[in-house]
Amino acid sequence: MSGKSLARIVRDKENMSQEIIHPFGGKTVKFETDFAGRKLVIETGKMAFLADGAVTVQYGDTMVMGTATVANSPREGIDFFPLLIDYEERMYAAGKISGSRFLKREGRATEQATLTARLIDRPIRPLFPKGYRNDVQCVATVLSADLVHSPDIIAMIAISTALTISGAPFEGPIAGVRIGMIDGKLVPFPTAAEMTVSKLDLVVSGTKDAIMMVEAGANEVDEATMIEAIELAHKTIQPVIELQEKIAKELKVEPKEYELHKPNAEATEVLDKYLDGKLDAAIRHKNQYLRHDAIKNLRREVVDKFGGEDGQFNSDDLETAFEKVIDAEIRRAILDHEARPDDRKPDEIRPISGQVGLIPRAHGSGLFTRGTTQVLNVTTLASTSYAQILDTMEMDTTKRYMHHYNFPPYSTGEVRPMRSPGRREIGHGALAERALLPVIPSVEDFPYTIRTVSEVVSSNGSTSMASVCGSTLSLMDAGVPLRKPVAGIAMGLVLGEKGKHVILSDIQGAEDFAGDMDFKVAGTDDGITALQMDIKVKGITPEIMKKALAQANKGRANIMSEMLKVIDKPRADLAAHAPRISKMMIHPDDIKIVIGKGGETINKIINETGVEIDLEDNGLVMIASNDGDSAKAAMEWIERITARPEVGKIYTGKVVKLMDFGAFVEIMPGKDGLVHVSQIADHRVEKVSDELKEGQEVTVKLMEIDNQGRLNLSMKAVKEHARGSEK
Repeated sequence: MSGKSLARIVRDKENMSQEIIHPFGGKTVKFETDFAGRKLVIETGKMAFLADGAVTVQYGDTMVMGTATVANSPREGIDFFPLLIDYEERMYAAGKISGSRFLKREGRATEQATLTARLIDRPIRPLFPKGYRNDVQCVATVLSADLVHSPDIIAMIAISTALTISGAPFEGPIAGVRIGMIDGKLVPFPTAAEMTVSKLDLVVSGTKDAIMMVEAGANEVDEATMIEAIELAHKTIQPVIELQEKIAKELKVEPKEYELHKPNAEATEVLDKYLDGKLDAAIRHKNQYLRHDAIKNLRREVVDKFGGEDGQFNSDDLETAFEKVIDAEIRRAILDHEARPDDRKPDEIRPISGQVGLIPRAHGSGLFTRGTTQVLNVTTLASTSYAQILDTMEMDTTKRYMHHYNFPPYSTGEVRPMRSPGRREIGHGALAERALLPVIPSVEDFPYTIRTVSEVVSSNGSTSMASVCGSTLSLMDAGVPLRKPVAGIAMGLVLGEKGKHVILSDIQGAEDFAGDMDFKVAGTDDGITALQMDIKVKGITPEIMKKALAQANKGRANIMSEMLKVIDKPRADLAAHAPRISKMMIHPDDIKIVIGKGGETINKIINETGVEIDLEDNGLVMIASNDGDSAKAAMEWIERITARPEVGKIYTGKVVKLMDFGAFVEIMPGKDGLVHVSQIADHRVEKVSDELKEGQEVTVKLMEIDNQGRLNLSMKAVKEHARGSEK
């Protein structure tokens, strides 16, 4: 916000902080409200004077700066709204320096930062007018992270507030909140500690009147509970929305002037009349390829008649008008007759097929086909040392289950350069990963790092949910003992006038483009594991969501039944090429024995047996090898060096040191005890060296472990034991 605008502020004693003068003569003002039982503070006028809107939002000790900058004129030559949302993590926010040896400066956005940017983008984008082509950039910078209150929700509020006071044609404000489920109770904005035991991780954002975005991961939560949580979220965010409205009113925000890019109305009207009666057969056909050919022929016919150098309209106007007429006809047919492009009923699923074990050297593979959407998923297993290391602002941890999603251009019949994964690929991969995570076995039950990769080989809608289904097939083919199989479905919505609407199951590409919602639901037979809703309109009601979830439940059951015809349970054995991992437990105090000085012992075991060894802090030892004998040898080695002496047991050991009062004998690697001179023989021993020599092998019995952990051994007791056995 400019200094000129801030100069007109009238302070409210209850809501504004002490006045701070900045270089442009403006004022710093502060507003606050109660949000989920804690104080939320929004401050503006202190930083980022040249941005069109700038605020800091503080909740606990978490603080995020949000800025919005809006171009004064449209960008030429584009057919989309150029909105860019950036979420910037800073290590200093958590009092950390990156753990990387080489990279100490923040670089490319982390996967979590990318997902958070998408989380903020999705509810904001639909609230700009159609045809708006001005560049808008919003940046959320995390200044302080208290590791108690997640900064993603605070960042969403910061960006919404910055846009609200920027003067941009933003039809907000919005706010968001996370809902957890702890001990069966729904909790708004739970702490990080509470989230570790939560059965639900739900983020909902919305306006004053409607829900704009839903994102959830869950441990088999039922539909009724999910709706209750969404309604609680919408109620919880209202004070924050009211606060933003109050801020805009106090600051007397002046709207920016703008122009909208609108389709050529004359071209649309002409094509609408010309194509009247010609679209029905072209748009609706069970065979997608024939449908595409018919539309392609109509497009060519329209260009020949109305385009060209001497035509009535230019090519851009014709293309835009043609697409608008096609979309309008698809919507009209669905709303008036519930007639979908491929003649399915609203709740009907496309034909499903699948195959497993089709990649020879893969540890697991699955091909899932639904209509003309097709995803190949490949599973790879490795030891836990291959887990991904996460070094972020909020955590230092590892991740042993990963799902990656690739969307090559050939999947849509397009030609474009292959780049590194974009926000869409990262988002779809994370959604599928979240859907499967609740059913992945624990490391104690299945000590492997698991990576699944979904290759979208054909795309006609709902590839992210096809990735969920393909992953399930692939993981079961790999012998991963999933707790339950997971299926996913994408739901659509077409809204008409006066509340009329039709909910569509298993939407395809044309319905996604022409429709108003993409609502993805994944789960088991017993509940939802992941949820994501994106909309193109200004919000939907809980009632519509309730109907969509109920219809999705039936669709998921249908898809699951088809998947289980392909493979109904995880394979009993791993693939021949997969590593075998043996497990054993040692006492945590013995971990240092296995590692040895400077890693000498563990490296010697690895080099001589050819295995991989991973150690957990709780004493779990995992030995990975494709050769059973090598794994057995390594396990016996570790058992030998970590074995604990037992009182009363007889050992064969080596004399390591002679003393006047006795001899020290090593009975295990690194463990020796004392044979007192009185315990060497059943006769009196005058001089220890008369009976024993260093390096001599002797048999001893462990008589006692004293309170200092010292071992008292006896050679005499062994002879007495032998005489007793002879009798």
